[in-house]
Amino acid sequence: MASFVTEVLASSGKLEKEDLAGKICKLSRKVQDTKEAVCDMMNRRYNDFLSSLQASEELMEQVEAVSREMDVLKNCINTKVQQNIHTSVTEYTELKQQLEKNMVVISMLGHLKEFHNAMEESNKALMEKKYVEAAKELEKARHSVTLLKQWKSSQLPLLSVLSSELHVQRENLLYHLGDQWKHLVVWTLPSSSKDGAEMKSFLKVALNLRMGCDEEDCKPKDQAVLCSVLQALALQGELQHRLKLFSQALLKNMLRPLVLYPSLCVLVTQQVGEGLVVALQCVEPESQESPSPAQVYDKLLLVLGTLHSYLLDVSVGDQKLSSMLGDLIWEEFSHCIIHECLQHSIPTNRSQLEKYSMVIKETEEFEKSLKQMEFLHEDSTELLKYARNINCHFASKKCKDVIVTARKLMTSKMHNTVKIIPESKLALPKLPSPGGELKRQDSSRPEPGMENQKQLSSWSMCLPPCRISESVQQLMELVLNTLSEAVGSSSQCALQLFFTVRNIFQLFYDVVPTYHKENLLKFPHLAAIQHNNCMYLAHHLLTLGHHYRAHLPQPLSEGVGTFVDMVPSFRKLGAQCFLSQLDVQRTEMLDRLSTAHNLCNLDDEDNYTAASKAVRQVIHQLKQLGTVWQDVLPVTIYCKAMGNLLNTAITEVTAKVMALEDISSEEGEYLHTLCQTVIEEGPLVFTPLTEEKKNRRYQEEVGLYVKKWSMFKELAIVLKANLQEIVDRWADGKGPLAVEFSSSEVKSLIRALFQNTERRAVALTKIK
Repeated sequence: MASFVTEVLASSGKLEKEDLAGKICKLSRKVQDTKEAVCDMMNRRYNDFLSSLQASEELMEQVEAVSREMDVLKNCINTKVQQNIHTSVTEYTELKQQLEKNMVVISMLGHLKEFHNAMEESNKALMEKKYVEAAKELEKARHSVTLLKQWKSSQLPLLSVLSSELHVQRENLLYHLGDQWKHLVVWTLPSSSKDGAEMKSFLKVALNLRMGCDEEDCKPKDQAVLCSVLQALALQGELQHRLKLFSQALLKNMLRPLVLYPSLCVLVTQQVGEGLVVALQCVEPESQESPSPAQVYDKLLLVLGTLHSYLLDVSVGDQKLSSMLGDLIWEEFSHCIIHECLQHSIPTNRSQLEKYSMVIKETEEFEKSLKQMEFLHEDSTELLKYARNINCHFASKKCKDVIVTARKLMTSKMHNTVKIIPESKLALPKLPSPGGELKRQDSSRPEPGMENQKQLSSWSMCLPPCRISESVQQLMELVLNTLSEAVGSSSQCALQLFFTVRNIFQLFYDVVPTYHKENLLKFPHLAAIQHNNCMYLAHHLLTLGHHYRAHLPQPLSEGVGTFVDMVPSFRKLGAQCFLSQLDVQRTEMLDRLSTAHNLCNLDDEDNYTAASKAVRQVIHQLKQLGTVWQDVLPVTIYCKAMGNLLNTAITEVTAKVMALEDISSEEGEYLHTLCQTVIEEGPLVFTPLTEEKKNRRYQEEVGLYVKKWSMFKELAIVLKANLQEIVDRWADGKGPLAVEFSSSEVKSLIRALFQNTERRAVALTKIK
């Protein structure tokens, strides 16, 4: 019986496992016994080796037997037990994988069920116009589809169909929401509303808010619909886009035109069956003036207040719709108010700055109202910051206007002139003394009996009579007004205004010579005026800074506030301009004289005609220049300029005559006639004007300004004199002829004028 049970258990593997455990236990005991026996044997070995030899051999056999049993047991474990363990693990893994697949299928089926239920509920809620519930259910369906897509190992053909159905249902919901929004908020816009459109096109703009009707229960119902629509749009992520489109239309077609056009106003009406209408209309003729900030603020608050009451006072999540709208439009909206309204309201005169406090107060109230309606956050103060920084903006606007005005003056016509006389003075403002005490008006008057007989003339620091451009005189008046504005202003404002004045002079230095370049070379009259303009400015630059410096803030009052450094540049600019014109005139004069055929063969009628014409043209040129210059240039400058040109002409004529090697008596007569023409008519260009009779002494002595005048007069005398007269004027190197000509030049003239005779030879020997 026992053997049968053993066989049955062995066949099932159970007995084998139990027998194996028992064998291992027994084997362990045997190993321990053997260990003790070996240790005992080793101890006895060293005591009595021979007597224990037989016992040792028996122990060795016992050890070998135990070792063999261990090998058999090891082989059994490796072949049978490990094989069974691997089989069990494989079976467990397969079962676990099968279970996981079943769980995935169950989870996916659950998501499919949730998707189906959500789509059904969403469709049902949409039909009942429960937009928020429809949007929430649609979000649940979208979430289910997202979870289904996360199982990468799953391959459901329905996924694309489910996504398509979800997209269709979402578009259907958005369509209904958009339709409701269009019903509640209706825009009436012009057919072509473009940026920069005229005011008339905005008269057709209207916004219809169907939030209230004649029935008492209509407004709460529409308000509830509005809240439902907005929350549903927010859940679908479309509210920001819809609100952005609305804000752009509001800013472009209503808010911005109200800022730009002062003639536009807002009309709010309640129409039966149509709700509230906010429209733009024109109440007065179109004005070109910029609107005042108070008018703009009132119109804007009327529009935004109406929108807040009927449309925007709705919470979506944790934020008001008005706050969301403000976030979208405030940056561009505030920029428009600043640049199209506040910027134009900045005064251009310092005396008007005190009145600007009203604009600051109005701006504070405007921002406060916007914050109460939650259009603005508490930290949004762009308008107020701009309005309060009035001193900086005033200086910037003043400087900009001054520069623009100055440039217009510089590019205006130069030929409109005014007469400057020594009595002419700039209208300098009366400034208080730096110490606060009034200046003594008679501080420069000497006490009786103390007069200094060597004082400078009262005209020492005055400009000589001349003409300057009217625009330059206006430019100096602009400079004085700007510097007067700087006196008493804030430090920053004063610095900006002072350096703007310096920029005006630098702009004149750069712009005028470039802008009028062609005319300054083409017209002698303008070149003379430009010369006077530069000298006029340089004259006033000497003392301009000194007059204002003590009344300006540091560091201007410590020596920086000066214009003296610009004086040399302006003097050089005026001189270069006039010298360039003199070069042009000198070139024209030499070109005319070049047609005289070098004054050769004047006994030929054609040659004499050409020479006479050339001289006449030169005289005419000088007279024309005298006509345009004499009343413009100061007397001394005029005389020097005309003397320089006349000296060029007679030097050229003298050189041509001296170059002749043979001059017949007839040719000598002709040459004398030509020279006499110049001698008689040349000084006429120096004849003073009636009002310049006191300057006659400057204009009667031609020789002071024409270096070669005496030489030319001597040449004319020699051309008509005989040998004895020439020798007498030489006077052994002490006569007037010897002063102007060298001996070689006189001998050359004698050889050219007289034939080779004994008398000529005697005369030549006397020219030493």
